[in-house]
Amino acid sequence: MPTYEYQACDPQNACPHCRERFEVRQSMSEEPLTACPECGRPVQRAISLCTVATTQSTKSMLSDRNLKEKGFTKLVNEGGGKFRKTV
Repeated sequence: MPTYEYQACDPQNACPHCRERFEVRQSMSEEPLTACPECGRPVQRAISLCTVATTQSTKSMLSDRNLKEKGFTKLVNEGGGKFRKTV
């Protein structure tokens, strides 16, 4: 189940719970919250970063060999608005 972040629509008139962002685990089929569960004031869903876990290191994911296997094109900036294709 995904975790969503919410924050008060009007932080100055919010309780300590919704003044700062708070997290709620919800099914994707559930409707977004419209009110703070503590004080009942209006809240909105906040855009937040997600975490992606991989078994590969960043260096190996961005290696020329791996990029070529996955069908990506790697461009190297040569300066002056010119790029050279390496993969």
